[in-house]
Amino acid sequence: MKNKTVSKKILLALSAVGPGLFLIGYNIGTGSVTTMAKTGAEHGMGLFWALILSCIFTYILMVAYGKVTLVSGKTALFNFKSEFKYGWVLSLYIIIALIIGELLALIGVMGIVADLVQEGIRLAFDGLIVNTFYIILAFVTVLAFFLWYGRYQTFEKALTILVILMGLSFVVVFFMVKPSMSVIAEGMVPSIPDTPGALGLIAAITGTTCSAAVFIMRSTVVAEKGWGIKNLKQEKKDAGVSASMMLLLSGAIMAVAAGTLYVSGQTLEDTVEMIYLFEPIGGKVAAFILIIGIAGAGLSTVFPIVLIAPWLVSDYRGTPRNIHSTLSRVLIFIALLFTFGSVFLEERPPALMVFSQAFQACILPAVAIPIFILINKKKLMREHTAKTRWNIGIIAVILFSLLTSYFAIAEFL
Repeated sequence: MKNKTVSKKILLALSAVGPGLFLIGYNIGTGSVTTMAKTGAEHGMGLFWALILSCIFTYILMVAYGKVTLVSGKTALFNFKSEFKYGWVLSLYIIIALIIGELLALIGVMGIVADLVQEGIRLAFDGLIVNTFYIILAFVTVLAFFLWYGRYQTFEKALTILVILMGLSFVVVFFMVKPSMSVIAEGMVPSIPDTPGALGLIAAITGTTCSAAVFIMRSTVVAEKGWGIKNLKQEKKDAGVSASMMLLLSGAIMAVAAGTLYVSGQTLEDTVEMIYLFEPIGGKVAAFILIIGIAGAGLSTVFPIVLIAPWLVSDYRGTPRNIHSTLSRVLIFIALLFTFGSVFLEERPPALMVFSQAFQACILPAVAIPIFILINKKKLMREHTAKTRWNIGIIAVILFSLLTSYFAIAEFL
């Protein structure tokens, strides 16, 4: 009876942070895993400061977007279109940029998940190789069923399971490979390494954590939850849980790579390489747990990505978010077709992921500046306009977003 009470309390706590879990599932994907592991392997914990700042700024913008939605009763893009003179131009730019970035990410995510599952099957069944096309087809069939017949609550439950599975996997691997804690501690001194690709990694850390899409989606999932002004405190708590979990999980991945691969001087260019590199350290069990964790991370990202186009269109038009409408189903079907992209492209999935993350960093100023204006608009927010400390926080996010956008552009050039 006592166990039932405990499990009931846990389920209630998880249901209270639904939007946060949805965004953890979106944010911590295969791109995050690759970026954090690559950063830890190449620079130890020297760029951990960038992750901390990104998570703090993610919390600030998540609260801001959630608050504006709760007070105004309108989602982000509809507010942009309604409240700014040429807001429709800004909204359309954000929609197009996010959809392009997310479709690129979708190709990379499913490609990496398929490669990892293929490797897991090879390890489990004495060298058996299954074509990645059939692996992707199997996942897409399950996803299509969920998306065709499911509702937001169904996705939330599925994401809760995937996020818990992902989190436990990374924590278990952390203790199994026993990374060098002294190296981790020494590497936490903030620095910007004078090495090729370092600026790109900082931009990628920002792009994958403090992602523009997260804040636009935040507005939508808060509205989907049915929260109102009375839920302002709950919304802030939910954002805190989400940002803290992002920091914990991303930090654990970086620390594992810093305490193992960085110490031995090994680098990381591909997510599948993680399995080869960690297997000698933690054994086959660690390799399988890592595959489960990264695959869980990837699949938890796919759900929100395929929903982003129909939700953005509904957000812009100010119409109900009905994923079973003809338009939504067409957009979802097109997105699912992109999951097969890695089968036909020569570019490796991790390269696509890094590009899409740096691309996300460049969109961040376009979502940070408008929310600063909206949250201070007396006519829209009434007595709920931002206080001084929140304004300072949002200004800091804007400056950080401009800096990391410069890093991303400088790296590409």
